[in-house]
Amino acid sequence: MAASALPPAANLPVAAELAASLGRARDDALRGSSGPVEIDASALQAVDTSTIALLLELGRRAAAARRAERVTGAPPKLEDLARLYGER
Repeated sequence: MAASALPPAANLPVAAELAASLGRARDDALRGSSGPVEIDASALQAVDTSTIALLLELGRRAAAARRAERVTGAPPKLEDLARLYGER
C-alpha cells in the first residue's frame, strides 16, 4: 500500500488540519488493503509533542481496525520524542 506522507511541518500550528488529512488517508487505507497503515515521515523538519499525539491516535485507530501502523523515515527529533513517550 502507498504510504501517507507527512509534510515538512507537523506541529501544533497545523495539527488540526493535518489530523483531518491523515484521518482521511487512514480511513482510505483501512478500506483498501490488509497490510499496515504506513506513514512516511521522511520530509518532517518541524515536530513537537502534537506530532506524537497525532501518530499515537492514528495508531490507536488502526489497532481498533486490527491493523498495524508503521512510521518510516522518522527524523531524529521524532524518534527522540517517540522514545520519550515509550513508543520506540
